Amino acid sequence: MVDSASRPVLSAWQQLPGDHQPSLRCWWSRPASGAPRAAVLVLPEVFGVNAWVRSVANRLAAEGYAALALPIFARTAPQFEVGYDAAGLELGRRHRDQVTAAGCLKDARRAIAWLQGQPGLEGRPVGCVGFCFGGHLALLVAGLEGVAATCDFYGARVSVFRPGGGPPSLEQLPGISGDLLCLCGEDDPLMPEPERQAIAAALEADSRRDPARLRRLVLAPGAGHGYMCEQRADHNPSPAAEGWRLMLELFARRLG
Repeated sequence: MVDSASRPVLSAWQQLPGDHQPSLRCWWSRPASGAPRAAVLVLPEVFGVNAWVRSVANRLAAEGYAALALPIFARTAPQFEVGYDAAGLELGRRHRDQVTAAGCLKDARRAIAWLQGQPGLEGRPVGCVGFCFGGHLALLVAGLEGVAATCDFYGARVSVFRPGGGPPSLEQLPGISGDLLCLCGEDDPLMPEPERQAIAAALEADSRRDPARLRRLVLAPGAGHGYMCEQRADHNPSPAAEGWRLMLELFARRLG
């Protein structure tokens, strides 16, 4: 395919087999020619690796990155893909509630290892971006070896919850060695003021421990939940364009 705004890309489904682990049916997109700038792992919303998530990977490839969209429900629904309606949300939340941090991190390690074995990406650090529940998971994946920059879009409940149980995901901030950018809408009902305050305080405290690492929370004015996605009712073009710009700026600075 060819992205209308930039360079030609190659994209297709890519199966990542695993010994005694679920196979991962990922969406793999990269520049059609030349070496990629770096690799980015894309973690979807509860609606699965659907057309919009695939378009995110394709847009990253059009910017010169190799992007791999990971199925976060690989253990319960490996080919999960639903629309942005009430039925899709209900089904997605059922699978979400069966995800564990341990399982997600196992899958992410496999995906990162696969990315770092691709031509032009051997052993290089990777980036990660996640949306909604995928944003929450991105905060966990940020602590893995080899992840140099993470962009968490409206990952809710990180201050009070960890998938599968255990301390809240936000408590793992000190173990994240790369840069971390968190973004959410000011009018997001899933990220109320106490949650945003907890995230801001944790990022500030962690930044004081190591000022060299980026720790930033960006509130998008007038935006609700899911504002980055053109297929959702809450899509907001201006904050979405700014979120995309900030993400690319982060990856350019840390990944090259």
